[in-house]
Parts: sequence; structure tokens; C-alpha cells
Amino acid sequence: MNSRQLCARIALFLCGCAAFLNLYATQGILNELARSFQVSIQQAGWSITVTTLAVAATAPFVSRLTTRFDQRQVIALAALLLALPAALAACATSFSQLLLWRLLAGVLIPVVFATSVAYIGDRWRGGSVTEVTSLYVAGTVLGGFAGRFITGLMTEYVGWREAFVVLAGLGLLIGVAIHRLLPTNSPLCAPPASSPSALRELCRWPLLAAYGVGFCVLFAQVAMFTYAGLYLSQAPFDLGSAALGALYSVFLVALVVTPVAGRLSKSRPQAQLLLVAALLGVCGSALTLLPSLWLIVLGLALSCTGVFLTQAAANAFTTATAGHNKAGAVGLYLTCYYLGGSLGAVVPGLLWNPWGWQGCVVLIVLFQLLSLLIGWAGWKPAKLQTPGAATQRANP
Repeated sequence: MNSRQLCARIALFLCGCAAFLNLYATQGILNELARSFQVSIQQAGWSITVTTLAVAATAPFVSRLTTRFDQRQVIALAALLLALPAALAACATSFSQLLLWRLLAGVLIPVVFATSVAYIGDRWRGGSVTEVTSLYVAGTVLGGFAGRFITGLMTEYVGWREAFVVLAGLGLLIGVAIHRLLPTNSPLCAPPASSPSALRELCRWPLLAAYGVGFCVLFAQVAMFTYAGLYLSQAPFDLGSAALGALYSVFLVALVVTPVAGRLSKSRPQAQLLLVAALLGVCGSALTLLPSLWLIVLGLALSCTGVFLTQAAANAFTTATAGHNKAGAVGLYLTCYYLGGSLGAVVPGLLWNPWGWQGCVVLIVLFQLLSLLIGWAGWKPAKLQTPGAATQRANP
């Protein structure tokens, strides 16, 4: 591996960090936001929902940016601009203003996400797509953890506004690093035509299955960590915002496991990685039902590891299967992915009052198993890339 290849991998890891640093930053401080703006916990939860809905609505249109403009410039500029809504959120004087800036963040996030995944699919081939995508997903793990941990810790000891200032500064540093490290991809062909045949290409069954897997996996992830936070903030656990922020350190397990699994699965179908991920997710969900904080933490670690393994497999499968319009396929995948996340923040609430955490876990397990069934039905081995194709394009 030469220096340009190494720089590309580091930059893509940072792209994952940039995309997820702000996405779930309010997940562990909903109680504090509710008190600060005098709204209910359910209303405070919209600080997550508006962001994920904006991501879902914006993602299908990102493909035009990746084909009309240089991918490196699009990614770096979007990563830098993500610091703006974080800084503005720190200055919000009303809850509606906070939601507006969270919405703006959701508009920018898919530009980083979809363009990065398309960049990987254009630059690498074969099993290397899975390997590099896993590295990128590991970056999303660190970004998601850092956003939650920083806001949780600083909210308890300093304030939530100061936490968003720190996120803005960190986002600027990451954006500058991406600009310096990410190599330019070779010029691409003209933008894919918006014809009925192009739409049919994006709606082939294997790709529809990938979109379905994405919907299920983020539904389970958001439901797990949103309602686990509420569960652990109550008796007998009574965790505060700093402790809940530290709870997200379970993501760091996935930070190690995901790239290793990506490397080991270079020559294997992504459906096999999906099976391992589903087993981890179901076992982890079951552990959270036990009345022990340490076992619950272990269960959350297993569950989130399964989620990120699934995400790596689904992203790699999508880019390998999409043909020329990779960015369009990734955009549709993101739309379904974040629609699942939006519903995952709301639907389990219908079960929370009558059945509590146990009812939420049953629903989460159902979606974890559904993602496996959809993947195994749609990700046929014949549709996957062959191991021998794991060669890189001649633009290292």
C-alpha cells in the first residue's frame, strides 16, 4: 500500500466521523433540552427526528453532485459546512430554532455519506470495496460515539450549548484534514440519465433488498439506543447525562471489529457477514433484558457491532450491485435507511407505556431478524462480486 492509498483510507475514515459527529448528538441530552426549552421529552426527541428525516429527503438528490462535480471537493466542502449548524445550534434562542439548525445538518450529512460511499465504489473493485467500506463505517462508529459522548459529558459539567461549540470546532478540524488527505478520483462519465430504464436499474430486486436491510437496521439501532437511554435513566439505574454519554463507548467495540471483519470477508459474500451481524444483534438485545447494568452494556455493545457490520455489508453490496449509477443507488439506500431511523425513534414509543423496555426489545429483535430474511432472500451469490476481482483501479 503506497502513501496515496493510505491517505485515501485515513480520509475516508474521517469522512465517516464527519458524517455522524452531529447526527445523534442530542440523543443522550433529551432531558436537558426539554428543561432548557420547556418542552416534553417527546418533543425534544424531534431534535433527532428532523435530522434523520432531512437526511432521508436529501439523499436521493446527492447523486447529481457526485457526477457533476469533483467528489473530493464535494466531500470536503460538505464536511466543513457541517460545523455551521452545530455552531448555530449553540446559539439557538428557541426550540424551533434548534430544530431548524438540526434540519440543516440533516441536509448536509448525506452529501458526505453518499459521496464517500460512491467514491469508494468508483475507486476500488471486488472484495476491496467491502474492506474500505468497513473502514469508512468504522469512522461513522467513532463519529457517532464522539458526538454523543461530548454532548453528554459537557452538558452535565458545563452546558449543552458549549458542547455544540466543541462539536463545531472538531468538525472544522476534520473537514480540513479530509481536504488535505483525500486524493482526487479519476474523472467520471456524464451524469446518469433520469430515464425509466435508469430508475428500473435502481429498483432491481437485489438493490431493493439492500434498501430494506438498511431500513430495518437503523430502525433497530435508533430504537435500541433511544429507549435504552430512557430505560437506564430511570430507577434502579438512574444514570445521568454524563453516564449515558459514556454508555455510547460501546460503539468503540465496533470501531475495532468492523474493519477487521471487512478485511476477513473480502472473499466472502456479504450475506454471510449479514448472518453474523444478525446473530450478534439478537443476542445483544436479549442480554439487555437482564437486570444487570454490566450485562446491559455488553448487550448494547453486541447489538451496535451487529448494526455496523450490517451497514458495512449493505453499503458494499449496494455499490457493487448498482452498476454505473452508484451514487443514485446509495442515495435511495440512505433514504430508506434514515426513514427506518426516523420511525425507530417514534414507533417503539407506542410500546413504551404499556410494556416498557421489554416491549421495545421484542420489536427491535423482530426488525433484526427481518433484515436477515430480506438480505438472504435478495443478496444472491450470483449477484455478488467475485473474490478474484479484488483489484484496484489504476488511480492509487
